[in-house]
Amino acid sequence: MTQKLPVLVTGGAGYIGSHAVLALTDAGWPVAVIDNLTTGFRWAVPEGVPFYQGDIEDAELLARIIAEQRIGAVMHFAGSIIVPESVENPLKYYHNNTAKSRALIAAAVAGGVRHFIFSSTAATYGVPEVSPVSEDSPKLPINPYGMSKLMTEIMLGDVAKAHPLNFCALRYFNVAGADPRARTGQSTAGATHLIKVAVEAALGKRDKVEVFGTDFDTPDGTGVRDYIHVSDLANAHVLALAALIEQPERSLTMNCGYGRGYSVLEVLDAVDRVTNQTIQRVMSPRRAGDPDSLISDNRRIKATLPWQPQYADLDTIVAHALQWERKLSEIRESSSA
Repeated sequence: MTQKLPVLVTGGAGYIGSHAVLALTDAGWPVAVIDNLTTGFRWAVPEGVPFYQGDIEDAELLARIIAEQRIGAVMHFAGSIIVPESVENPLKYYHNNTAKSRALIAAAVAGGVRHFIFSSTAATYGVPEVSPVSEDSPKLPINPYGMSKLMTEIMLGDVAKAHPLNFCALRYFNVAGADPRARTGQSTAGATHLIKVAVEAALGKRDKVEVFGTDFDTPDGTGVRDYIHVSDLANAHVLALAALIEQPERSLTMNCGYGRGYSVLEVLDAVDRVTNQTIQRVMSPRRAGDPDSLISDNRRIKATLPWQPQYADLDTIVAHALQWERKLSEIRESSSA
């Protein structure tokens, strides 16, 4: 039986972080959240979970939280995630994702925290030559977002060799969907995730969906991606934390995906199916740096953790995203009333 240490979730009021908080609390772990609410929402943190509004760069605040909550592990989701913005404003990304992660890791070491779960990304691979992509594939990021995350992975590796701390870096593929009970979901205005954009269009919040590129080397010419349900992803974090606690001398780096891909048009077809309507599609030129196909080789996570995805079905992912989008409209209406 794994000892359920108190966990500090950074960015716990954001999309993936709030699902991780639910997964931890549902499984009986003590949890505290720090979030500066730049892109997160206070209402996304469940009642009863200690919440600290502040920045992970604030060493004094982190020391206080670690002491007050007797934190034994950190799950780190706080950061900036928009790839084109990282190209336009690289210093923002090296500050938010790399420098602030350094400050957080330093606070964890100083506070005697022994376990660290890091929210990484498939963007660390850049444009891989082969797909599915394994963890041992070359790490050649093509944008500051991917590089800022890779630099944090490297930092964790070095710190784990010098201090009594082990870590797990989970490299996400395309995260989508929402909590099946509609307790939280993707809530950021102007989000760029395809399924989020498509369900917004289905509900009349957008007038169309742009398809970027129809000349990829894929069966229908549109980009193929590995979409993972956010609740399955959150569950992987909880299992990874248990693995770190059970084997404190071991650190892990693992892909998080289902190991199969869907094209942009297949995703839009799924949204049409689930909503029983047709959303308008506008074909646009491809964006720089978009790979033809990006699918995870997920054999390592399946061999390492007792991870059994519950929602590995595209229509289910879309249905949960749609359910959340409807609820989000109600939340926004009630908060503006």
